[in-house]
Amino acid sequence: MKWLTRSHVHVDRVACPWLITRFVDNDAEFLFVPKNQVDRVAKETGAIPFDAPDVELGHHNGKCSFEAIIVKYDLKDPALVRMAKIVHAADVAADLDTDPIARGLEAIAVGYSLRFPCDEENLLHQFEVYDALYAWCRLQVAKTQS
Repeated sequence: MKWLTRSHVHVDRVACPWLITRFVDNDAEFLFVPKNQVDRVAKETGAIPFDAPDVELGHHNGKCSFEAIIVKYDLKDPALVRMAKIVHAADVAADLDTDPIARGLEAIAVGYSLRFPCDEENLLHQFEVYDALYAWCRLQVAKTQS
């Protein structure tokens, strides 16, 4: 499937493609366009829009797009739920200090954007960060369950 979001990725627009690729659509193809072109390109390509204004998989009711995808695709993994708290806090400026990991993830996102301004290249490199964060979340969940 094709998936579509705004260009110049940051926390949620990296976390969402990671989540989609790992848990929803292993063959996902991502398109990045300026914010004002999301609706048009979605109609032209049939791509599923995310993390853009007025789309189903966007920010709603105080939740970020990563959380919207978790709900839409009924992902119940406790490690993903933990990860969603971190992503939310790192992505929603007003909530930045609600999770102790958030400032670090936001700083990493800024650093990767400076190093890799090409969205596709940025994802390629940052997916490793999200794989590691997910592994850490799995460990934290396991510790609380034992």
